[in-house]
Amino acid sequence: MRWFMHLSYRGAGFHGWQIQPDAVSVQSVLEGALGTVLRRPTPITGAGRTDAGVNARMMIAHFDTPDDVDMPRLLRAINSIAGPDIAVHDIFPVAADAHARFDATERTYRYFAHTRKDPFACGLSWQCAPTLDFDAMNRAAELIVGRRDFTSFSKLHTDVKTNICDLRRAAWHCMDATHWYFEISADRFLRNMVRAVVGTLVEVGRHKIAPEGILDILEKKDRCAAGTSMPAGPLFLWDIRYPYWSEESASE
Repeated sequence: MRWFMHLSYRGAGFHGWQIQPDAVSVQSVLEGALGTVLRRPTPITGAGRTDAGVNARMMIAHFDTPDDVDMPRLLRAINSIAGPDIAVHDIFPVAADAHARFDATERTYRYFAHTRKDPFACGLSWQCAPTLDFDAMNRAAELIVGRRDFTSFSKLHTDVKTNICDLRRAAWHCMDATHWYFEISADRFLRNMVRAVVGTLVEVGRHKIAPEGILDILEKKDRCAAGTSMPAGPLFLWDIRYPYWSEESASE
């Protein structure tokens, strides 16, 4: 039987989602918890690979069991073993060929920023200058929406076959007088892409790059042409969409 797991995690204590040698990852903790409870090795496949320090308000992963199991008991046990930085919200059966990564049709990230010192946002939001021009940043963000080659915003030497992504939405949103977040949605994302996009938009907000200059950066297909990669802590994998499941339908 195949199961989907709906979970969240705070990324500061992990070297990303994916299992790595001699490093603690979200995937390794969950596989260890599943193996302990089910008493057999149980690989788990996530919808994406968040980098070290990146958080997930919502992550979906799938795993298989040879037969039915007591899912309420499994849910309680995993949450007990996984520690305080991982919360498994639900485990539910799906079709045998359902795939957490390949079936996802859209992913959304949010990057949080604040313009005044806030001890409660420390580590989960980036403190920026109050003079940052968010209007200019939004004009630039509008220009990169569409199906494009995002090589300039990708980490070098990755194993993907194409750097083309269908970017559907990208905009900064004001939460209150001093707190903002950048939301970006696409069918897929490249390694380090969101933090590179945010770093480039910050350069626009500082008036070091004109909003239209972001198109020149895209056309160069050169990571060195784009802005610096922003800190990981303020970045959240926020939502994942499937044709047969959504967070809203699960809560109904």
